Amino acid sequence: MLSLQEISDRLEIQDLMVRYSHAVDTRQWDLLDDVFTADAHIDYSAMGGATGDLAATKKFLADVMPNFPAFQHLISNSSITVDGDTATGRTMCHNPMVLPGDNGEQSLMMCGLWYLDTFVRVDGAWRIKTRVEEKSYMYIAPATPGMG
Repeated sequence: MLSLQEISDRLEIQDLMVRYSHAVDTRQWDLLDDVFTADAHIDYSAMGGATGDLAATKKFLADVMPNFPAFQHLISNSSITVDGDTATGRTMCHNPMVLPGDNGEQSLMMCGLWYLDTFVRVDGAWRIKTRVEEKSYMYIAPATPGMG
């Protein structure tokens, strides 16, 4: 049976991951300062992205994400293990991204991945210390003429 503390920790960690998705999907990169630890290591390489610290990750996102007119990070199926002030998690992410095309046509890139995270409690709040993406699939649905 889960203790009330573990239930609270799991809910706080799930909320943290939702705040990550919100920060990225609303292009508010500075919100990530309250999601990751100051010394976080983030590895997006499995899906073709950058690897680095928080500052490098924010720069990467700010440089790359404006190339996509729209996107969403949908997270689910979190498996979280809490051990005191540390935790690990494996969370599914479905990330559809609109790709601009010629003549105003758009196509849809669908990315399926898992976030492999380590979390730490910092001053009473959970933060992501390491995040590594694990690829499941990437598929680009071709543009349909007249569907821009």
